[in-house]
Amino acid sequence: MSKIQQSFIREVPKDAQPRERLLNYGEKALATHELLAIILRTGTKEENVLQLASRFIQSFESLYELKQASIDELQKIKGIGPIKSLELKAAIELGARINASDLPKFGHITSTRSAGQRLLQEMSDLQQEHLIVLFLNTKNEVIKQKTIFMGTVNSSVAHPREIFKEAVKYPTARLIIAHNHPSGDTEPSSADLFFTKRMIACGELMGIEILDHLIIGQNEYLSLRESSKIFDE
Repeated sequence: MSKIQQSFIREVPKDAQPRERLLNYGEKALATHELLAIILRTGTKEENVLQLASRFIQSFESLYELKQASIDELQKIKGIGPIKSLELKAAIELGARINASDLPKFGHITSTRSAGQRLLQEMSDLQQEHLIVLFLNTKNEVIKQKTIFMGTVNSSVAHPREIFKEAVKYPTARLIIAHNHPSGDTEPSSADLFFTKRMIACGELMGIEILDHLIIGQNEYLSLRESSKIFDE
């Protein structure tokens, strides 16, 4: 980048630069030309990147017309060379593919038993304690399964915020929590019960139902919903 280009970029206050604004306020707070400026990265000798991006957008009647533009048509716009035109076409196509994509599903939970059998198969031989969460939609389809925590055999540190932080990324309606006891004993500890109570309380505030907390042993599992009164309190 030339000194002239750098000087034009510095004309934009740091807190008004697109990357800074995206970091501070999120992508939805940015105008279309600001998002484009992040992709273009640099301006020209005559324009900083924001000015170039704004003029580029104005060259099209709509974003739909931009989407249909060929590489040759993009390069006819002053300041858009071969590399920038290729990068723009790649970004447009990637956006189109993402927009057309569906949220993947990873099976359907029909009962505590179906969840228990699924997680028992995956977790019974683990030598460390794992906390796994199944994120379910309104149809009880698994839209995400994630290991939230991996710890030592004798300790577990987990917090509801880590689970709900993940849950709000998806259209989560319900959760099933599971953790294993490497000893093979499925008897819940006082910490297990306390954590479950906290999860239920947080779920009520968030509008996300906690369906169950399963404790996975060597060849068996325990459902806290079925074996305790925590979920009825």
